[in-house]
Formats: sequence, structure tokens, C-alpha cells
Amino acid sequence: MFSNIKELIEESEKHPSVAEMMITTEMEQTGREREEVINIMERNLITMKYSIGEGLKGEKSITGLTGGDGKKMDEYIKSGKGLSGDIVLNSVRNAVAVNEVNAQMGLICATPTAGSAGTLPGVLFAAVEKLNLTHEQQVDFMFTAGAFGLAIANNATIAGAEGGCQAEVGSASALSSAALVIAAGGTALQASYAVALTLQNMLGLICDPVAGLVEIPCVHRNALGSSQAFISADMALAGIETAIPADEVVTTMYQVGKNLPSMYRETAEGGLATTPTGRRIMEEVFGVPASV
Repeated sequence: MFSNIKELIEESEKHPSVAEMMITTEMEQTGREREEVINIMERNLITMKYSIGEGLKGEKSITGLTGGDGKKMDEYIKSGKGLSGDIVLNSVRNAVAVNEVNAQMGLICATPTAGSAGTLPGVLFAAVEKLNLTHEQQVDFMFTAGAFGLAIANNATIAGAEGGCQAEVGSASALSSAALVIAAGGTALQASYAVALTLQNMLGLICDPVAGLVEIPCVHRNALGSSQAFISADMALAGIETAIPADEVVTTMYQVGKNLPSMYRETAEGGLATTPTGRRIMEEVFGVPASV
């Protein structure tokens, strides 16, 4: 068992891969057989793929605040006018689509939370074609992401209410970047650099849901998380290292989150939620004036 990223790297050397290490860890922690552990992850994978498809239908949420942006991005990609490259834009499209499904109260796989559920599938399914990932490799991708996510959760927080959006989308982006590095043939150490690069670039990201709903700006922040994951992975694979070790960055993220005023931790009492437009949306959705 590992308790942080340093131990994860060391422990993974005793196994064929980070994914196999995580499968073994899950078996030990839950008492489940290997087949059951893998079957559960496969169901998660299917759910993620399903939610992308549902999101691309372009339906609106119950409030009408979000929905259709995933479809717009899909159409933009097909136009060939994209500036960022198709693989990054595909990840953005996928991430937005999943979180639009979440806003519709549809079926998603929280990874690590519902509010950040689009980042990992956004990255994974954008990488499938580029890396020619088989079904088994896709499942391994998720186990690898789970291992790094576990290390982050053990030493910080993944809840926006406790640590701001840096803890939700930041963590989702970090674990996605780590899995991407491994899937592309990188080492666990390089994956740790991707985690550090991601989190240090997202430190201080507040959680300020307009009207208290996981829609604005949450849906679009998953786009940020998915694109950041690709950039961090490429930097790590290029041989770029971080001066501050991943575990220290994780600890810093936790400390920053703890020091964020409560208005910036999912209370809808600060940030975009308290802009004139944010207050107006609050009144329109709930029929009551937003608190100042």
C-alpha cells in the first residue's frame, strides 16, 4: 500500500505497471477478486463513454443555464478552424459534454467528484485514437489515474467545499495528466512531474458556483482541466522536471484550500456567484434575491 506519490512510485516498481499495482491495492483494501475489481472499472469506463455521447446531443439542463456547448465544440472541431489542435479540442469537447450531462441530472462517473467528472473522460477518450489504446489499456488508464488520485486524496482534499476548485478540477486534471504520461510510455516519476505541473498551475482556483449550482463556471472549468492535463503530460514527457516534488505541491494545494475564505469554497457567496449577472441568475432560478 502507498500513502503518497513518492511511495506510489517506489511501490509501482514491484509491479508490472502502476495499473497492476492499483488493482492489487484495490483487491487488498476491498477483499474483492481481481475479476470483480476490473469489472467495476469497466462499468465506469462504459458510463464515461455513454455520458460523452449523451452530452453531445446538446440538450439543456433543467435550469436552462447550460447545455449545448459540447455540441458546439464538436461542430467547431469538424469545421477545421480549431487553433489548439484536434486532440486538445476533443478533450475539451468531451469534458464539457460530460459535465453538461451532470447538470442535466444524467448518469456520469464522478472522477473524483461530480463537478469535475468531465476531465478524466475528456482526456482519456481524446487520447484513445492518438495512442491507439485498446479496451484493456483504457481500463489500465483509469486504474493509473485512480492510483494518483488516491495519493492526492490521502494527503489533501478533492472537495470544492473544503479546498476550492483547485481541489476538484485541479485534482481531476492532475490524475488525468499522470495517467496520460503512463499511457504514452512515460515513467511513474515523469507522471509525478505532470501531477506537480498541473497542481502548481491551478493553485488557488476558487469554487464559486453561480446560484450554488454545479453549472457556471463548473462545466467550462472541466475544459480547462482536460487541456491542462495534456500540456502537463507533454511537458513531463519532454523531460521537464519540477523543482518542487509532487507530494509537496499536493500539501501546498491543501494548505491553500484551507486558507481560502469560505466565500470561495462552494458557498456561492463570492467570485462569479456575486457578480451582478450571477445575482440575477440566482433570482431567476430560485425566485429569491441572492445574499450579498
